[in-house]
Order: sequence, then structure tokens, then C-alpha cells
Amino acid sequence: MKQHVVIVGAGFAGLELAARLSDTLADELRVTLLDQNDSFSFGFSKLDIMFGRKATADLRLHYDEISKEAVEFRQERITSIDPTSRRVTTDEGAYDADFLVIALGADYDLAATPGFAEGGFEYYSVAGAERLRDTLPDFASGTILIAILGQPFKCPPAPFEGALLLHDRLVERGVREAAEIRVIGPMAAPVPITQEVSQRILGALQERGIEYVPKQVVTSVDARGREVKLASGGSMSYELLIGIPVHRVPEVVQNSGLAVDGWVPVDRTNLATRFPNVYAVGDVAGMPVAKAGVFAEAAARVVADDIAARLRGAELQRAYEGAGNCFIEFGGGLVGKVEANFLGGPKPTAQLIGPSRELAAEKEAFGSTRRERWFGS
Repeated sequence: MKQHVVIVGAGFAGLELAARLSDTLADELRVTLLDQNDSFSFGFSKLDIMFGRKATADLRLHYDEISKEAVEFRQERITSIDPTSRRVTTDEGAYDADFLVIALGADYDLAATPGFAEGGFEYYSVAGAERLRDTLPDFASGTILIAILGQPFKCPPAPFEGALLLHDRLVERGVREAAEIRVIGPMAAPVPITQEVSQRILGALQERGIEYVPKQVVTSVDARGREVKLASGGSMSYELLIGIPVHRVPEVVQNSGLAVDGWVPVDRTNLATRFPNVYAVGDVAGMPVAKAGVFAEAAARVVADDIAARLRGAELQRAYEGAGNCFIEFGGGLVGKVEANFLGGPKPTAQLIGPSRELAAEKEAFGSTRRERWFGS
């Protein structure tokens, strides 16, 4: 009888894990992949939506098109997770797993910053990116404030990509001189693990007249007065507020008892939780790595290898290193690539390659290869 793997969440981690298990263990496992949504979209596609470069419908990859051997996708909402019994309950039924993998990612907590939902915009969700897309044409002058409202947050380059691309858009519209773009955040530098990459990003911002204001924690938003209140006691005014929302584990994960201090603790080697045969991968895991799809994908490959090893009574041969590449758009059709390794050495390392048009093509290829691998299209 085949062992049953239940994967909760069909983002980067869930899709890659399902594909890898299908490719390597279809004869020994059956996989149930659960997600409340009907489709997947890459995180970087939110920028395409925000700036009207592509239609939302063209960026959705529908789960019903998954055709991987031994993998069954079900669109259901998770209502409870019992990590002790490895039982998952949904609005449609229940699933008992031999191996349970939590890959539900991070949710956005707009209410964590009082006033933000009323006074700000975000482009980390499809709906948020669409709303901002429809608002940007009305902006003609004043300050655009991009505020990083908490740490950790998904895709560390994204706030700076947004600023650089906003600069281009305002130049195209002929209103750049009437606008100020500021990025504020709690970090001392854009990429805290490396001064070199941070300086490259800061240089790109400065060339375009964009200010980065470090070590700023936003405590609330005054939507009527159009200003943010800071933990330092000061404030900053804005005409248009774009926030990177506070991130948290989904409520169903919090209620399951899996999370400790905000995230799900896992073994750095194989992403196993403290519950037998239960793993947590991707943004939901409390790992000292960037919360980005490429790192979730790499973690999923390690989990697949660990499950395979355990089925054969062996041990995992290669531990998770927290290594991956993040693309960053610089505007003007140029794309850079941050190569990072968080766990493979004595300290985290990162370097920035580019930007170049060749890397823009590589970014396109990155999406195409995943689309083909996960969906066969």
C-alpha cells in the first residue's frame, strides 16, 4: 500500500515538492495537494499587474491543469491541522497523512499597523496590485512613501524594485520632478547580510533621487492627515502610501500549535518539525533565510530527498543550505540577480550580479521552466 503525503499549500514549496515526489517516488507514494485557491501566480508577477504590463488572467496558472503522476490537487480551505495525528480537516472533509508537509506560506496582517488598511496600498497580493494599478494614474505630485511595516517579509528586493519602477513610470508621465519617492524600513540597510549588495541598491536609489530612510518602525497610519507615526516619536507625511504589510503565519497554523514565537520551528538540516513525520517548508518556517520562492523551492527538494531516504531506511545525504537567487528589477528593462547562501558557510553571503538585459531574459526563463515543470505547459 502506498504511503500518503499530504501537502498543505500549493505555492513554490508545495508545487516543487509535489513535482519532485511525482518524479522520484510515484510508485511508493500518493500525494494530496491542498490549497484554497484555484491558481498560482509568481510573486514577481505582482509588479507586472501593478504597472499594467500584463493582464492578471494571463499570469494565473490554474491548479486543475496539474498532471503529475500520483498527485491529486484539491481546492479546499483548511480548517484545522493536528500535527500529532497528522490529520488535516478542510471545508470538504479530512485527510490522514503518513507524511504531512505544511507549506501555507505567510499571510498579510494589515490590521497589525493601525490605519494602514484605510490609508495605504500594497502590491503583495493580486487584489492589492490591481488596486494600486488603478490608483497610480491619478498620482501627479507629492511624496510616495514606501514603508516596510515589519520583518521578516517576502521577497526582500521587492520594496526597492517598486521604488525603481515607480521612478521610471513617473518619468514616462513627465511628473517625476513634482514627486518625491522615499523608502523607509526597520533595517539598517536594504540587504542586512551584505554591505556590498546594500550599497549597490542604495547607489541605484540615489542615482534616481530616491531616499532610503533606515531604522524606522511605523507604529500607525493617520489616513485623514496622510502621515505615518514612527516608534521614534516622529512622523512622515505622504500623498501616496505603499506598505509592505506585516507578515504572520496563517491562523490555522497558529491554532495548530505548530508555531512558536511567530513561525514554525524546524530542523535546519531537513525542515522537520518537532512532530514526527511533519515538515514545514517555505515562508511558514522559522528559518534564518530570506522568505522568497526560490528558497522555499530548494527546501522542498530537501524534504523530498528526506522522505525518500526515510522510506529506504537511509539518511539524508545533503542538508539544506538556504541557497538561492533572487531577481531584482532596476527599471529600463534591466534586471539584477542576488545570489545568496544563508546556511552553507560560517556566515550568510550574498552578491549582486548585473543588472543586465541578459538577466531579464533569465528571469523570464525562470518562470517558464517552473510553469512547465509544475503544470506541464
